[in-house]
Amino acid sequence: MSYLFPTYQRFDVKVKSASGTKLTDENGQKYLDFISGIAVCNLGHRHPAVQEAVEQQLKQVWHVSNLFHVSVQEEVAELLVQHSCGDAVFFCNSGAEANEAAIKLARKYTKRHKIITFKKSFHGRTFATMSATGQAKIHEGFGPLLQEFVYVPYNDIEAVKKEMDETTAAVMLEIVQGEGGVVPAEAEFLEGVQQLCQENGSLFIVDEVQTGIGRTGKPFAYQHYSLSPDITTVAKGLGSGLPIGALIGKNHLKEAFGPGSHGSTFGGNPIALAAAKATLTVIFQEAFLKEVEQKAAYFMKELQTKLSSIPFITDIRGKGFLIGIECAEKQGELIGKMREKGLLVLGAGPSVIRLLPPLTVTMEEMNTALTIIENVCCHEKISL
Repeated sequence: MSYLFPTYQRFDVKVKSASGTKLTDENGQKYLDFISGIAVCNLGHRHPAVQEAVEQQLKQVWHVSNLFHVSVQEEVAELLVQHSCGDAVFFCNSGAEANEAAIKLARKYTKRHKIITFKKSFHGRTFATMSATGQAKIHEGFGPLLQEFVYVPYNDIEAVKKEMDETTAAVMLEIVQGEGGVVPAEAEFLEGVQQLCQENGSLFIVDEVQTGIGRTGKPFAYQHYSLSPDITTVAKGLGSGLPIGALIGKNHLKEAFGPGSHGSTFGGNPIALAAAKATLTVIFQEAFLKEVEQKAAYFMKELQTKLSSIPFITDIRGKGFLIGIECAEKQGELIGKMREKGLLVLGAGPSVIRLLPPLTVTMEEMNTALTIIENVCCHEKISL
């Protein structure tokens, strides 16, 4: 009997300990973790610099609320601003909360209500962010959604043009649709959306909850393109496993988020911020990010080389260390068999295997994962 609500279909693995890229279960079985807490543990598990920062903060203060000045909030906000196109930061506890704040800010600043998002998008599970998500399976059973969200096909600029009007507060998108199947945006589409927003007086919101904090080899995935979003949301990789999210916005938006307009009891918690500061200090180093890009390019090339001849694999795509393997069938079986061989991966949509290794993954670990993936997929090819 479990005392938990059955909201997750859990793997048959009970984790006892974790370090770096490895997990160990209660039976002593070791796994190579290419889930990373779903793009959370970008520095791997229990990175020494992050652990030391958290331990030091635990000895000082745990929580005082946002009624007080907390210096580490300013320090982390400065790091986020220095490495983005934003000017001001609001801290919260999760990606859904960051996106919720973005929706509120966009509507309050523009005094408009309609927000355009995309089919197969994912922005969270609060009522507003669920309503922003363009997936029926996320909506089912909850009754009427919040109004004024419109879903259009991803990478279709003409569809955005048709919906853009004087009531449009914002367009909200992911640079790579993670939960929707690891689908990257096209450069021309992204730049077209930004231009439409500028021309219409609408805000351009980029959801970097899964793609941000070095996951694609840049501090933020939008930096691969000629983009300067009004609002960027981040979470997952920001705190190396401690719950934290953030909204990064342009300076002119401050007027709409004054005292009393929005808040969070635990947002900006000193312990979570200590983890974030240590995380960003490591990841935002130029040499670190360059190495991520190089390793991710190698890994993608090897996947394409080793799996290209397997009939049921129809595509291998992604950006940086957010990679999807599209399967014509048997995605769930493949994930299970890889787990049996000691490699943890997960799904994205009904037919995609998603790979999210820690950014600290070594060449040896990547090669081990490649061998497991190839062996499992080749076995399936023979058995079909």
